[in-house]
Amino acid sequence: MMAEERARSHHSVADRLEKALHAVAVTPPPLITSRGPGSDGKDLILESNPQVQLDQLLLTLPARREADQIIEEHIRADVLRANGYEPRHRILLSGPPGNGKTSYAEAIAEALALPFLVVRYDALIGSYLGETNTRLRKLFDYVRTRPCVLFFDEFDSIGKERGDEHETGEIKRVVSFLLLQIDQLPSYVVTIAATNHAELLDRAVWRRFQSKIAFPQPTRTEVAAFMERIFLSWPQAPKMKPSTLSNKLQASSYAEARDFCQNVRRRNILGLGEADIDSSINAELELWGARVIPDRVDGNRSNQTTPSTGRGRATTKTPRKRG
Repeated sequence: MMAEERARSHHSVADRLEKALHAVAVTPPPLITSRGPGSDGKDLILESNPQVQLDQLLLTLPARREADQIIEEHIRADVLRANGYEPRHRILLSGPPGNGKTSYAEAIAEALALPFLVVRYDALIGSYLGETNTRLRKLFDYVRTRPCVLFFDEFDSIGKERGDEHETGEIKRVVSFLLLQIDQLPSYVVTIAATNHAELLDRAVWRRFQSKIAFPQPTRTEVAAFMERIFLSWPQAPKMKPSTLSNKLQASSYAEARDFCQNVRRRNILGLGEADIDSSINAELELWGARVIPDRVDGNRSNQTTPSTGRGRATTKTPRKRG
């Protein structure tokens, strides 16, 4: 601006601009910042205060007993250490999606009164050679600073089988470094990994985890028990029995049954008294057959839906207790 004013022979204006410029201290922003994503490890995780409790989940008996045992080991860690043992702190959860793996991890954090840290893969995975390992190191250096529950969801995306000939050497180095870091974590950092595809995990991953818990697809009886628990929170109980509704839904997961119940309740609330629970259930059942089934979608039939009497595909975060 000063140069333009001087070119127009407006010297007095240019002088005033120059005087104003020198009167204000201006610090230009750096062209390159040394603080990138995950520079201290905190940017690589999502931290939250756990809200889910174990009693809210419908768990298999082995899963519930394993959780109770791990929680007791950490609460009474001094007794174990006095006898030369450390509490178990590496847990691997496997099973189809929507059956409570994430909720299980959060419930353990809640029972231990620890912060729940979820790894952000979008910030962790780098595009340059060695970048992912550098961020992994910062991530693990950060979580070592205090007791916490560190959760890796979709663990197969980073813990892949190193023998896969289609994977690059960089991925293999990442897996090796990841397993080394998990091995070196102190016992006050409870590491929980969840996968929907256990067959994709590197064989060495299984050895790293001290507790391996399966979350199988629920039976219709278990889905019915789950929906009955949801019905208890509604102001009006439906006339249709949970077992009958479970047979009609043929839901393959708790999440699918939960989504159906939530849709029914939304319809009922927006009906403002004109749509009761039973009519809302019937209306949702009519739409239920039009949903897409993920495991039937292929390249030739990407929009395939189920018939009204066909099987569903879904999952809930609320597991159940098996006797």
